[in-house]
Amino acid sequence: MNNLKKVVIVDDEQAGRQLIKEYLTNYTWLCIVGEANNGVDAVKIINEFTPDLVFLDIQMPGLTGFEVLPHLEEIPQIIFSTAYDQYALKAFEVHAVDYLLKPYTLKRFQTAIQKLNFEAATNPVQPLAENLILEQPSYPKRILIQHNKRLVNLSTKEIIRIEAFGDYSKLITTEDTYVSNFGIGVLEEKLNPTHFVRVHRSAIINVNFIKAVEKYTNSYDVIMQNEEVVRVSRGYMENLKKLMF
Repeated sequence: MNNLKKVVIVDDEQAGRQLIKEYLTNYTWLCIVGEANNGVDAVKIINEFTPDLVFLDIQMPGLTGFEVLPHLEEIPQIIFSTAYDQYALKAFEVHAVDYLLKPYTLKRFQTAIQKLNFEAATNPVQPLAENLILEQPSYPKRILIQHNKRLVNLSTKEIIRIEAFGDYSKLITTEDTYVSNFGIGVLEEKLNPTHFVRVHRSAIINVNFIKAVEKYTNSYDVIMQNEEVVRVSRGYMENLKKLMF
């Protein structure tokens, strides 16, 4: 690999951080830009330096390694490093690159590095975003969504509308367009119905961005604040009429 990749090391034990630094001396293309010994500082440092790779401990003061992830603006590739084997299954469920169980050898560390893939078209930890949404006990105010090779932390308030995109969905926001792994029906269930209303088999709108509604004999067109027009289909008219007083 020709390009340098930024690395952050997060471990509550200095010895754990030092071992990773020693093992990384064999990889000149991996550049350490920061380290933290607790979950709260980990969030700050990762969001500040936007690393390509994070070695992440799990049991830490402040926030656990898993609790750190939802607070990140962008999620890099993750290699968990911990002395506790009971978290291995969850780590792989969220598609971490690898799970290093302490104490581990240089050979085992090298195996983890070989699994890194910075050239993939999609982020290998994207399923993490899906799991975080599914595990939300209430309607999420922020979601993690794919953007190029990273996941970005997106406020649902920024979503103007959602349109079906095959088995996926497109989220049109005030700044950009994103693609979700979820189909539009799943997103309808997961997002707050007070703000997000299904108006078509392939369209959900954020009522906060409605500029006007054009009424025709048997249909409606919703004009959004960005001047886009969304057709309301007959089967979903009642959803829109509930907003009318």
